[in-house]
Amino acid sequence: MSTIAMTAEPVAATATYVEKGGAYWYNTGNLNVRELARAMNAINARFVTITAYQLPKDEGFRLEYHWDLAGRLLAFGFNLEGSTIDSIYDLCEAVDWIEREIHEGFAIDFIGRAYEPLQLLPGDTPGVNLREEVAK
Repeated sequence: MSTIAMTAEPVAATATYVEKGGAYWYNTGNLNVRELARAMNAINARFVTITAYQLPKDEGFRLEYHWDLAGRLLAFGFNLEGSTIDSIYDLCEAVDWIEREIHEGFAIDFIGRAYEPLQLLPGDTPGVNLREEVAK
């Protein structure tokens, strides 16, 4: 593990990271996604995207938030036991489209926001396209 200087609380002044796949992966510890967004805004990081995928078996989902800081890709992962996480749309409007795509594709609800359909037709159920259904 290495460290990189950051100046926003609650992200530590020198947070540890692992460099992998061209990104600097940080342990989020007790940080929630809204605290992360506030910290990234405070250091003028630019939101890039969220990657979502379903974990094996009944382990839930993983959302990986990617931010650019002076040409460095900073990555933060959040494992969801259920299918909800706080929205950061009010803190970072750039997440609008990707939060809606993840909602439609994986049926993950971003708490605190409303959705306008992107690709779903009337009567379609969120999550039917990308979410793995468990055989019953």
